[in-house]
Amino acid sequence: MTTFRISEAAALLGVSADTVRRWVDTGRLAAQRDEHGHRRVDGQDLAAFARGQIEDETGSGHSSARNRFRGIVTEVIKDAVMAQVEIAAGPYRVVSLMSRQAADELGLEPGVVAVAVIKSTNVVVETPDSTRAVSQ
Repeated sequence: MTTFRISEAAALLGVSADTVRRWVDTGRLAAQRDEHGHRRVDGQDLAAFARGQIEDETGSGHSSARNRFRGIVTEVIKDAVMAQVEIAAGPYRVVSLMSRQAADELGLEPGVVAVAVIKSTNVVVETPDSTRAVSQ
């Protein structure tokens, strides 16, 4: 059975350890004490909690894309035809290449909130303790 320390759960959820402690203290997230008295969160409980935290950011429309990263635009580099847009979404950096016209129409510039919507036919999954990758 996989369990996580409070700090590990916080890193996985993209929040502070204090936030996870508050969730545990208020009963929103289950945790047990280990033999040293430290709180540990069961991996299945954490996964269920994370699923419940996912917000539907599709608005009123419908989309088959499920990978959405809400963040803030940190950099926009434009030339005559193309634009490179960088978004900081929590601890993740997402870079998109698009037409300059699209970037201009969306009003993309540093400080603007944006959602990176990613649909890919090839996703590589890795585990931290393994050098093997599985392609999906």
